[in-house]
Amino acid sequence: MSVSVRALEHAHAQIRSAIVHRRPITALYRGRRRLLCPHLLGWNKHRRLQVLCYQYGGDSESGLQPTGASDNWRCLAVENLSQVELLDGPWQTAENHSRPQTCIEEVELDVDDFPEPVSPTQITQPKKCKTLD
Repeated sequence: MSVSVRALEHAHAQIRSAIVHRRPITALYRGRRRLLCPHLLGWNKHRRLQVLCYQYGGDSESGLQPTGASDNWRCLAVENLSQVELLDGPWQTAENHSRPQTCIEEVELDVDDFPEPVSPTQITQPKKCKTLD
């Protein structure tokens, strides 16, 4: 599935902002509206941009457990996210966030590196996104 560079860069920027400011996002992922709190952003072993999120609402193929359940972690390909928007609302997570994860090999951003929301002037610039064929 080919996505435009502009759409990928927009999703990437929104996810970065959500991580740094600990803000939830809403997005479409494969046609399903999801409510997510992104915790890790980076690349998998195939150099595909991925985001590890805690899904606390919306729709899911596998279904959702009650809010706070450890089974609501999702590793999503950023290229498959669209209509990404920042939300005002409480940050959601589960107890096992620090568990070993395998979906991201090279981390760009980790929410744990930002214990308090930071101002926009403190944010480092993202690496350029590559188009995926």
